[in-house]
Amino acid sequence: VQLQASGGGLVQAGGSLRLSCAASGRTFISYAIGWFRQAPGQEREFVAGISRMGGSTIYADSVKGRFTVSRDNAKNAVHLQMNGLKPEDTAVYYCAARWWTVVITTEYGYWGQGTQVTVSS
Repeated sequence: VQLQASGGGLVQAGGSLRLSCAASGRTFISYAIGWFRQAPGQEREFVAGISRMGGSTIYADSVKGRFTVSRDNAKNAVHLQMNGLKPEDTAVYYCAARWWTVVITTEYGYWGQGTQVTVSS
């Protein structure tokens, strides 16, 4: 599966952005999707994940209540709605696919290119 993330940009603190991850391939429904982010000089960290059918989601504590992950299997797409953005959310955001189950580590087999999110104070 190939992934392409989009939707990043510059936003003021308190604002919102919606990231999208477009996937190719007919087996998209077999993959759990994770969103990760990496700030300069820091390790890549888990942000949110969604199960194959979308019935189960998981979030990092730092974004819980502010971010919402969803997927549309008919369109091979996953979205990350980010509300209440903070300067510390500034990072390159990546979507990744993993066969069958979501994990919060970086053990995903397929990664999209990142999209930059910058939150100004």
